[in-house]
Order: sequence, then structure tokens, then C-alpha cells
Amino acid sequence: MTWVMWMAAQSNAAPVIIKRKKVVGGGGHHGGAWKVAYADFVTAMMAFFLLMWLLNATTEKQRKGISDYFNRTIPVNRISGGGDGAFGGDSVFAEETMAHTGTGAMDRKTSSAASDQTGDEAGRGAAGEGRAQSELEDVEKALLARGGESNTMEQLLRHVVTKITDEGLVIELFDQPGAPLFIAETAEPSPVMLALTDLIAEVLNLTTNEIAVSGHLRAHPVTLIDNPVWDLSALRAQETRKMLEAAGLDPDRMQRISGFADRKPAVADPAAERNNRMEVILLRRDR
Repeated sequence: MTWVMWMAAQSNAAPVIIKRKKVVGGGGHHGGAWKVAYADFVTAMMAFFLLMWLLNATTEKQRKGISDYFNRTIPVNRISGGGDGAFGGDSVFAEETMAHTGTGAMDRKTSSAASDQTGDEAGRGAAGEGRAQSELEDVEKALLARGGESNTMEQLLRHVVTKITDEGLVIELFDQPGAPLFIAETAEPSPVMLALTDLIAEVLNLTTNEIAVSGHLRAHPVTLIDNPVWDLSALRAQETRKMLEAAGLDPDRMQRISGFADRKPAVADPAAERNNRMEVILLRRDR
């Protein structure tokens, strides 16, 4: 009887239920790690576009300066002094020259003075280059400003394009439709060319830089037995020199006369009339 009652009590007991929860760490969306990766990507893209802008906006000399800044040379003693202290056991204030290093305090002073002198020379060189650049820009502005004087001067300057290069200020004089610089296929100057050389000589006299003159022509048909481009480009360069000197330019400033024939076209079509041009170059002082 007792056994039956105990079994009945056990069968009425509530069952025990065990729940196991799986804990996932980091939260949703991979714990935010994608944000870090995206930030790195945006930073890399900004650096890339900054690099592209610098390559496009700087000159070769400026790019070399930036490269030298990030690739500094660190002097290292090639011979070990054998000491167990700093500087191989030497004193940085030693007056005598050390046999195993070849340097002492006096040598370091001399080296420092030489370094200061080099820095001063570099500073003077940069200042001189800045003045040379400023001179070219002043001449360019003086020439282009003449366009506002009269309608005739404005029409005359339609034949002129200027640009500053590593060589200097290039003043390019070129043919316009119906208004060539020279008569037909000769070296005889037109009234337009005479007026232009008077103007150019007046502006060039604002400085004392040396001058170079280059002649260029459009390409002629290859079927010609006697192609005149070489002789004619040289003759026109010589004639331009004579006109500049007659207009008041000092002959001693003339540094170079060149005829390039049709080898350096200004536009894609080598036979285009635009390629008939003269270049008067105001050379840099620092070259």
C-alpha cells in the first residue's frame, strides 16, 4: 500500500525543463567592423586623389623637392669604435680627432659651418629663381596688357600666344587666315610682322635677358622635288632677328637662331596654316 502511494506521488511531480541559450558576441552587422574597413578605404582614396592632384599641379623640380623631403639621407658611422657607450665610447665634446671615427668636436663645427653655407647658397639660389620667374611674368603681363590700348593693337595680339617654360618666356607669333606673317613662301615680312616685331622689341627691352629665335613651318606635300621648309624656316628666323634689332633690341642679347622646318607642329594637322609661326624666347637668367 505504501509503495503504491509513493509511486503515485512521483508520477504527479512536475517535469524539470532545462533551457540552453546560445550567446552570440559582437552584435549585428559583424560588430561594426565594416565601418573601420570603409573608413580605411575612404582615407586611401583621399590619399590617391591628393597624389594625382600633386602630380598635375607641380613642376618636375617641385616633385623632386617633395621626393627628397620624404627620402632624407641618414648619416651612419661605417666604422665601429669598439666602445660600449653612446657614440662608440667617444665624447661628443672631444676636441681631438678620434682615430677610429675621423671626427672630433672641431670637425663637427666645420661641418656645421659648411652645412650653413650650403643652406645659405640654396636660399640665395631659390630667391634668384623666384626673381627670374617674376621677370618673365612681368614681361608677359606687359605684352598682353597692350591689347587694351586700341582695337588695332588688339587685332595685332591675335597673332600672339605666350607661355612660360623651363627655357623661358616663349612669345609665339603665328599666321591668321588672311593675315600671314610673311609674304607667300618667302622670308619677306608682311606689315603685320613688322608691327609685331616693333611691339615685341619694345617689351623685351624691359629686361636684359638673352634672346633666342626659332622658325617653324607647316608641312609641304612630300611629292615636292625641292622642299623649302628647312631653308625657309631658317631664313625667316634670321629676318625676325634683323627686324628685332632694327626695332631697338641689343644685338649682343641674341643667343640662338634656329630653323625647325616642319618638325615641331603646333597642332595635330602638320599641314595646317597655324604651324607657320615664329618663336621669340626670352631666356631665363638661371639657365
